[in-house]
Amino acid sequence: MFNRMAGGRETCLTLIGFILICLKMVASLKSAPEIPTIDQAYSKISNSITVEWATVPGATSYLLTAEDGDTVIETMVANSPGTVTGLKAATLYEITIRSISAAGRSQASPPKQAKTVLAAPILEVSSPSSDSILVQWEAVYMAIGFSVSIMRANGLGSIWKENTTNTSLTFTSLEAGTLYTIKAYAWNANGIPGDDSTCDQRTSPRAPANIQVSFDSGALKASFSWAPAEGAFNYTVMALSDSSELTCSTTLSSCTISSLQCGTEYLISVLASNDAGSSKSSSAVTLKTVACAPGRVMIQEDSPGHLSVTWSDVDLGDYYVAFVKSDDGLEVHCNTSLTQCNFLSECGFTYFISVFAYNKAGQSPLGDIFNYTTAPCCPSDINPVLVSSDRVEIVWSPVRGAELYETKAVDGYNVVECNDTAPACTLSALECDTNYNITVYSFSEVRGSNMSCTPQFITTAPCSPEIKNVSRDAFSMINVHWRSTNDDATYTVTAQGEKGLYQCSSVGESCTMGGLPCGSVFSVTAVAETQAGRSLPSYSVPLETAPCCPTGLTVTQITQSVINVSWTIGTVAQTHVAVLESHTGQSKCHTHLNHCLLGCITCGINYTVTLKAISATGLATDCSSQNYFSSACCPLGVKLYRLGPNGIRIYWQASRGSANYSTDLYGSKGIFTCTPRAGLSFCDVAEIPCGDVYTVMVSPVAETGLKLTFCPKKIYSVTCSGSTLGMVIYRGKRNED
Repeated sequence: MFNRMAGGRETCLTLIGFILICLKMVASLKSAPEIPTIDQAYSKISNSITVEWATVPGATSYLLTAEDGDTVIETMVANSPGTVTGLKAATLYEITIRSISAAGRSQASPPKQAKTVLAAPILEVSSPSSDSILVQWEAVYMAIGFSVSIMRANGLGSIWKENTTNTSLTFTSLEAGTLYTIKAYAWNANGIPGDDSTCDQRTSPRAPANIQVSFDSGALKASFSWAPAEGAFNYTVMALSDSSELTCSTTLSSCTISSLQCGTEYLISVLASNDAGSSKSSSAVTLKTVACAPGRVMIQEDSPGHLSVTWSDVDLGDYYVAFVKSDDGLEVHCNTSLTQCNFLSECGFTYFISVFAYNKAGQSPLGDIFNYTTAPCCPSDINPVLVSSDRVEIVWSPVRGAELYETKAVDGYNVVECNDTAPACTLSALECDTNYNITVYSFSEVRGSNMSCTPQFITTAPCSPEIKNVSRDAFSMINVHWRSTNDDATYTVTAQGEKGLYQCSSVGESCTMGGLPCGSVFSVTAVAETQAGRSLPSYSVPLETAPCCPTGLTVTQITQSVINVSWTIGTVAQTHVAVLESHTGQSKCHTHLNHCLLGCITCGINYTVTLKAISATGLATDCSSQNYFSSACCPLGVKLYRLGPNGIRIYWQASRGSANYSTDLYGSKGIFTCTPRAGLSFCDVAEIPCGDVYTVMVSPVAETGLKLTFCPKKIYSVTCSGSTLGMVIYRGKRNED
């Protein structure tokens, strides 16, 4: 039951809605505005149609409808006229209009046909030259012709208009660089024009004129200037060579191109350009840059003091200048159209060499700077400061450019050399008395040795002589003999000892010296001397002179047959030999003392006494001899006789030969002496006390007056009683002193 009731309710509601809609439609028909009537419909623009109608009372807006059979386009407008847009060009449309009010809209008006005009040509414009503009477009639907006009955009001047059935048109004889306005439209078969197209186009500028070029040779860049071109926005300068193309762009009337290549000829042209394009190239201007720096520079020292500089020829080089600057700041140059220059040079300098090429554009860029170091100077003041038999010391002043000195001494076969950084050298292990060719070469690491240095000849000092022997002749002269290989040498022999220095000289191989003191030891050396110097002394040879003779030779009679020879010890003498010699024979003694007893002497004989001094090495000196007369023999038969009360006569028997005697009586009361006259053998003592015992001695007296006391003594007793004459009593002999 409930379902039935629900279904009945739905059916009722549907019916009510339908009734309401019908009522509304009836009410609407009664209140909709009037249908408008189209007066005219036309097209002025290819995508729209304009409609004119009479105003409908109560209408607040109108709905325009355009239909071409395929599409329907509606446009709401407020009043007449109204335009439908978004249409196709050159298309026939059926136009209707409806009025609209608050109550609704009216029915569509009777249709009216209208056709849209032709579409505007789509223009493509360009300026192929500075006095022309080319206008191009695509074909327009339904168009049978076109009209194109042009005028200056600023409105000045006249308008050029051309009709054509083509799709392009060129306007010529225009002004360069000028902005023009171009307008074009198409028309149909009825001559009705379509939409027009408008665009602006500027003619391209003329090529710049009066091009000026300024070249900077140092920076290898060029500045260009020109007269401004009408209508040009910017300019492009092109520098064209066989191998490259360089450009620069600017909005000004000048421009600079850098990084130009040396030794290159460029064709310079300038283009002016604007939004229409570029002008034709200007008349080309030729630019010759500076020549490139010469290459393959070679420096040779053909001979000391002469430098030759050569280089390769370069393009665009008219002439060359070579600069040579020494390391002391002095600079010279040479200007030539050739590829070689010659310069004077000095030893020990480093020269910096650069070569430039020149032409009308200026100087070439700086190329490589070459340096050349000449050989170091040769020492010129080589001075020997020492020349010995096996060594030469030389010094010299330092020379420019030398880092090392090489000294060579050549004797023809052997070479002795030394290297040092100091300006001095000692050449050792040389041969004595030898000519050496000594050269000092200067050396630098860059150039090596200067082999043109002049040699110097130096002779070493002579060789040391060799003493062969030293001898003495009968006159105590010392003869020295030596051996040597020196040429033209003078030899000096020196004997040096504690007692002085003695010399002799010779150009031969021996010399003699005298006057050497006795009893001395000498060292004998020989030295050779030449203009080159003195040799080292020879090995020394010892020389001992004979010992000196003693002085104060004294001969003393000791006994009748013995004498004592004494002397002062001589220098160096170790022993002495005393010789006593007469016609009867010889007596000799050899002693190290300073005296000697010689026996077996015969009294009263003339002897010769000689003394010889002998050194420890056996050298002997025969000293001068002297005569000695031995004393007379002691008398024999000595007797005393009284001569009165107080007198005594002493009597004796004389020995052989003549002799003088002296008598002495020694008693307790005194000593009594008497000397007889020559030739007598007795002597009288006038006063002598009696009663005493006397020792009596009769002694020979030597020639010197010396009384000899070696004769035997006798003792006599002299009494006071007895005869005044007669022999005195003999008591005995005394031999002691």
